[in-house]
Amino acid sequence: MKVYPPFVNLPAKIGLFLLCLVICSCNALKRVEEDEQLLTEYSIHADGEKITDPLVNSLVLQKPNSRLLGIPLRLHLYNLAKKDADSSYQAWLNRKDGRRERLESLLSKKQVKRLGESFFVSGYSDWLKRVGEAPAVIDTARINRSVQRLSSYYTNRGYFNNSGSYQLDSTGRQRAAVRYQLDLGEPYLVDSLSRRIASPAIDSIYALNRDASLVREGDVFDLGNFTQERERLTTLFRNSGVWNFQESSITYDILRDTLSRDDQQMHVELNIDNLRRRGDSAVTDEAYRVRRMGNIHIYPDHRFQDGTQKADTVRYDNYIIHFDGRLRYKPKVLADAIFLDQDSVYRDIDRLRTYRQISNLNTFRYPNIELIEAPGDRLDANVYLSARPRNSLAVDFDVTHSNIQRLGFGLGASLITRNVFGGAETLSLSARGTFGLLSDDTQGEDFFSEIGGDINLIFPRIWFPLVDGGNIIPYYMLPKTRMTVGTSFQKNIGLDKQTLNAVLGYSWSSTDFKKHLIELLNIQFVRNVNPDRFFNVYQSSYGRLNDVASDPEYLNNPDLAGFYEPGDTPEDPPNLTIPEGTTGFTDAIINQGLAPTDSQDYADVFRVEERRQRLTENNLIFTSNYTYTKNSKTGINDNSFYQIRWKLEGAGNLLAVFTNIVPFNENDSGKKLVFGVPFSQYVKGEFDFIRHWELNATDVLAFRTFIGLAVPYGNSDDIPFVRSYFGGGSNDNRAWFPYSLGPGSTSNLNDFNDANFKLAMNLEYRFPLVGDLKAALFSDVGNIWNVWDSEDDPAATFNGFSSLEELALGTGFGLRYDFTYFVFRADLGFKTYNPAEPVGKRWFRDYNFANSVLQIGINYPF
Repeated sequence: MKVYPPFVNLPAKIGLFLLCLVICSCNALKRVEEDEQLLTEYSIHADGEKITDPLVNSLVLQKPNSRLLGIPLRLHLYNLAKKDADSSYQAWLNRKDGRRERLESLLSKKQVKRLGESFFVSGYSDWLKRVGEAPAVIDTARINRSVQRLSSYYTNRGYFNNSGSYQLDSTGRQRAAVRYQLDLGEPYLVDSLSRRIASPAIDSIYALNRDASLVREGDVFDLGNFTQERERLTTLFRNSGVWNFQESSITYDILRDTLSRDDQQMHVELNIDNLRRRGDSAVTDEAYRVRRMGNIHIYPDHRFQDGTQKADTVRYDNYIIHFDGRLRYKPKVLADAIFLDQDSVYRDIDRLRTYRQISNLNTFRYPNIELIEAPGDRLDANVYLSARPRNSLAVDFDVTHSNIQRLGFGLGASLITRNVFGGAETLSLSARGTFGLLSDDTQGEDFFSEIGGDINLIFPRIWFPLVDGGNIIPYYMLPKTRMTVGTSFQKNIGLDKQTLNAVLGYSWSSTDFKKHLIELLNIQFVRNVNPDRFFNVYQSSYGRLNDVASDPEYLNNPDLAGFYEPGDTPEDPPNLTIPEGTTGFTDAIINQGLAPTDSQDYADVFRVEERRQRLTENNLIFTSNYTYTKNSKTGINDNSFYQIRWKLEGAGNLLAVFTNIVPFNENDSGKKLVFGVPFSQYVKGEFDFIRHWELNATDVLAFRTFIGLAVPYGNSDDIPFVRSYFGGGSNDNRAWFPYSLGPGSTSNLNDFNDANFKLAMNLEYRFPLVGDLKAALFSDVGNIWNVWDSEDDPAATFNGFSSLEELALGTGFGLRYDFTYFVFRADLGFKTYNPAEPVGKRWFRDYNFANSVLQIGINYPF
């Protein structure tokens, strides 16, 4: 008998399910009449070449039924529904004499009617029709309209003499494919250009910027270029002082060049008319004029219902600020947010930048800029600002669950105070607490708690003592300075950590697509309150140490007798006590020479002790970092974009400089101490690249790659656990739980596996399923390794290109439900290639549902 590996059953089961579904729904032609044909596919060909451009394909009005793994699943769901459920029910009621009367006497007339509307009678059919998809029966009227749309598209691209047609090709019984054919012919060209501009000011501006025109001699006649040129000119004129320029003033006259032998040469004349004003009785026109800014008035506490009259004014840097009683804002802050300057030529971009910077202050809402024509070709401006509430309170509550927390309840509150010092600063005080029950496999008490708080102060500018931030980063780049101090306390979680964080950071956007973040200081102090609980928490490390101690050589050593306690049953060997037994046994092996230094026992105990010291040691992480992000996404509906993020971080360098000036204390290992704690020193770099491709109107292919490396040096032999990398999880390799993958080819080496080098790649195909329910097929590749640190286990270290054989592969599928504001995600991952298995047995070893991993997440992973 031939035995198949478990993974072979997976596609067989899926195929069997889909086959049963097809059989139950009879066939795809169930709702297709005898004189109709089902559309199975379509293609577009222009001059014999197949067109794959998504924009051109979107012009086709009738598409085939959607498919999942090549099967029209939604069509089959639709076919499962009764064609006319209500009529079937009425026919059933009247099929036998007296059936209706008996039911109405047993129930009631109204209940009998409701029975026909119930889910099990007709409701399920209505539901199947809603989630399903009606058969795409070929409609020649819609096909002809598609031909016209395709022809119009190419006409606008300069192919005026194109002609379109279609043909139906049979693909089976009552099935056909549509082939759209377009004969484009030769395109028309722009042979010559001229202009007729009524306003002298507009003519002068155009002449200076003519070389940037998108309509050029010799180009194919493309109406899209004309549209973009009108938009370019409108933006140009409004940024050159013509504040009221109207795009409708721009027209083009297209004439065939009769002097040319080629009748496909076109002469284009650009027409820009004067400004037209519609009065009560007539329409007048006047020449456009370049205007300069006049008086600029700022109303920082404006209320629309109160009008614009204010009792008090102050002039600051050519700005007039109006207020009543006391001015609550520093004049410089208001002036720095306004980019319209007196006596300067009006630019529309300055008005837009003003809107953005006012919003960036996070102090005002509903900003409004009113422009008023003034004598002498001037523009006066009134800037109305409506203040947000000075104080606001937010409260949130959540419920959590993880492999550590059986059930947790979180409560948080934050108080926000705006304009703290009169400079539009924002101060937020937040507190949070999480309480609940630990999972059954944790050690110690069942109840846990974690409380913390933060103080966050944001300046809407670059703040640095004795430095004018506006000279470093212009205000139109929306600069911000963030100062944060926070702390947290954990009880009955791990080693009961206490942390203290402090951050001084600067951020700004050089363009709409480029963002910069500099954290000049990022300080984190981590104190482990109960380091003696290490072996209670990290059971894998305890198991490795206890396995060594269970050797009869050590069990029978009278000097070690006090380190053991009896096993759970008489048959079990004694176990090391925690913490006296583990500490005493480790000291006997490493420091008292109980085992030779070249023995395996010594190596195993040394590695366990090294990890214990690393994870129980208090950490002082004093870093500076820079992050650059570029995102090409132009809007919420843009599904074809890329994002690049790279980050460079250095830790301990500033403290290392001070060691040359101020003598620091040292521990037994020669590490410099600050407040009795060795400071971390390392350099860290990360690169993250994301690319999305829109395959059609609904399907997206998403790709991500990540590379991260942290190298310890100087005062550190390892990277702090809180700054290291891990593999697995809902946003990483979804076939492994967090911290369970790697490092290298190791398997469950520790309870929480980490390393200082990481490679990861993810590929995901996303497509709609039913309504707001979407699905995805994914493939995740990656792993973590140790490199250039104290780890000496060859299975856990990166040893060149040969270590790439240890890249783990996880594949699977997932469901996503779009709640508009967020996406709930569930992914099922299968271990396709597991580097922890022996060589030759790594492929599909655990590829089955029993060993699959369910990951729950919020929003898309990348």
